[in-house]
Amino acid sequence: MKTRGFECVSTWQGRGIHLPQRKTAASAGYDIEAGEDAVLPPGELTMVPTGVKAFMQPDEVLMIHIRSSMAIKHQLVLMNSVGVVDSDYYNNEDNEGHIFIAFWNRGTKPFVIQKGERIAQGIFQKYLTADEDVAGQGAVRQGGFGSTGKA
Repeated sequence: MKTRGFECVSTWQGRGIHLPQRKTAASAGYDIEAGEDAVLPPGELTMVPTGVKAFMQPDEVLMIHIRSSMAIKHQLVLMNSVGVVDSDYYNNEDNEGHIFIAFWNRGTKPFVIQKGERIAQGIFQKYLTADEDVAGQGAVRQGGFGSTGKA
């Protein structure tokens, strides 16, 4: 039985996608690479595909953070500050759980990301629920981005 990890999205297989890895024994985050080249225009949102999806236990979440060097050196931020990948995002019917990194270029010049460049880091975490929480009783995710809570 799989516990947690990463897989290549089926439509991205054979495209040289590297699964996220930790670089040192004390690293919390798994470095996530860009799945293709991308240009981030100044002042705009750009969704950069990774070609990967994540699987985990039902009481876990994958938190996506920008690599500090990208933020500090290049004036980039994640559009949503921290990305949240829920366990039921994996293999959803809309996009198979493909993880995209939503960048906002706060600089004045376009920024180019190369395929294979490490652009974010993912950290798996357990989470707690409130007493008498009823979320999920019979509910199944119906899509990809922004689908939580849709009927």
